[in-house]
Amino acid sequence: MPKPGSIAALGAIMQQAYLPADFDAAVTYWTETMGVGPFFLLENIRLGGMTCYGQPTDAIFSVAIAYWNDIQIELVRPENDAPAHYTGKHAVHDRVQHVCIVVDDIAVAKKAVLAAGGEIVVEGKVGEAGAVIYADPGFGPGGIVEYVQLDNGGPEFFQMMKDASVDWDGSEPLRKLSW
Repeated sequence: MPKPGSIAALGAIMQQAYLPADFDAAVTYWTETMGVGPFFLLENIRLGGMTCYGQPTDAIFSVAIAYWNDIQIELVRPENDAPAHYTGKHAVHDRVQHVCIVVDDIAVAKKAVLAAGGEIVVEGKVGEAGAVIYADPGFGPGGIVEYVQLDNGGPEFFQMMKDASVDWDGSEPLRKLSW
């Protein structure tokens, strides 16, 4: 059992995220070689009030999300070079770039990260009621931890993706979503 108040006590890792050097090749690898899919593409994401190391940033990114059993696989594609959790020293390609933990209260997560000596790399709003921080608890590049307080409908949105992975027949490996 994780130590109360520790980063590990915030929740279980539910996602592995990658920053592929070749986004399309990564989708092909995951769907054809690994058999994971379908991926759902969300393009041109802008977090509300996004900051990077406390400074406003206009970073834009796209993600493709699929499920491998209970683990969410996320592929990140930067759409500009603005400061973000996937630029600069954190731009590690073709390996795990960050993991994600869903939390009930983003303020509690932020407090735990800072109490452990971690650094907040990015923070922003997700929809009306959601929020996210990307933190470096001290591991450095490849060790970012995302903490997300889901927006209304977030759990159902992820469940839809997970349900689509059950008995997936390989059709439509990349499905573009409008949001």
